[in-house]
Amino acid sequence: MNGNETLPGPFGPPLGTAQIRCRPEDFRVFEMPPCEPDGAGEHAWLKLRKREQNTEWLARQIARLAGVRPRDVGFAGLKDRHAVTEQWFSVYLPGRPDPDWTALEDGRVEVLAATRHGRKLRRGALLGNRFELRLRDVAADARAVDARLEALRERGMPNYFGAQRFGRDGANLTRAAALFAGELRRPPRHQRALYLSAARSLLFNQVLAARIGQGVWDRCLPGDVLQLDRRRGRFRIEAVDEETRGRCERLEIHPTGPLCGRGPVEVEAEALALEQAALAGREDWIRGLERLGLEADRRALRVRIAGLVWEWAAADELWLGFELPAGSYATVLLEQLFRIEDRALSAAP
Repeated sequence: MNGNETLPGPFGPPLGTAQIRCRPEDFRVFEMPPCEPDGAGEHAWLKLRKREQNTEWLARQIARLAGVRPRDVGFAGLKDRHAVTEQWFSVYLPGRPDPDWTALEDGRVEVLAATRHGRKLRRGALLGNRFELRLRDVAADARAVDARLEALRERGMPNYFGAQRFGRDGANLTRAAALFAGELRRPPRHQRALYLSAARSLLFNQVLAARIGQGVWDRCLPGDVLQLDRRRGRFRIEAVDEETRGRCERLEIHPTGPLCGRGPVEVEAEALALEQAALAGREDWIRGLERLGLEADRRALRVRIAGLVWEWAAADELWLGFELPAGSYATVLLEQLFRIEDRALSAAP
């Protein structure tokens, strides 16, 4: 695996082809914050709609307008540049009035709300995202697509890390391998974190692909660590009883896979044996992640797709709306349906 190849899907191969992001309005993303700002405090909170704008670039523009350091501007996560997205930013302004935020508006940025809150908006402080996507030039049987979407709605989707995690042509993984081998010394901290994250994302994807291959990606195994749906709570099971099996079928709990790093191995028995087999040959990567200080964690192997709706606008044009929790990829859902051509990326220099 280099991170960018087609990964096995539990419902069968792609049903045809489709194009995404033919124009920015075809890919709309709406943040779902964990709380609403309460209207008082030292942090200004801005809800912005941006079109074809990079999140980090926009954060720097906010800092410049407010006269603060870039680190005083917070946001929950990076959003697609080649899209229309709505997201919150926070700005630390203790004892200072808000500047004229409308100065940010230039036809590509629109201020939707401005208020105050007592806390900075931190990375990862997000319930999830709502997506509204329009796929064009769809070449697939509509009835088969409808049936696949019904299956995804009922059984969830594999929670793979998307190809963008690994960089163009898997470059982040190449650098991770060099880092583990001692051939890449002292890269900048943010780049080092990117390479290590890509490495353990690849390992997670390998485990998930193995469980799909064995037909147990959405089933509980003895020794599994299970995660509550859309919550951090986890627990291990020694055996699979009827109650646990039923909760898993209802998508109330999900099996998890490893985010390798330092710390105890949480799974046991059959689940442990499967993970060890899936990761055979990657022991040097696992040791490298441990040596470089990443803490072990777990991630759900499956994600429930909330509010999934769709409509055929034409025989070759499909509109999709759905919600995913933070950290899950809309492109992974699309890849369960089609071989995707991303027009925004194919048009990039």
